[in-house]
Amino acid sequence: MKAGEMRELGAEELESKQREAKEQVFRLRFQMKMGQADSVKKYRLAKKDLARLLTVERQRAAASEAAGQE
Repeated sequence: MKAGEMRELGAEELESKQREAKEQVFRLRFQMKMGQADSVKKYRLAKKDLARLLTVERQRAAASEAAGQE
């Protein structure tokens, strides 16, 4: 999912996507530890998606904080 698409999500949808991404990262990391090396690419992509989701959330928080100070 692209960052632009993530910015269009509502707060609840964004939170649920974060939970899903965290679970996916956990599962993929577990699979890698068990020796299933084919999940390395999926693991990297899942980590990047999670980072994008967290970035969008932080941007929203910063924007609302800036709006509150004005």
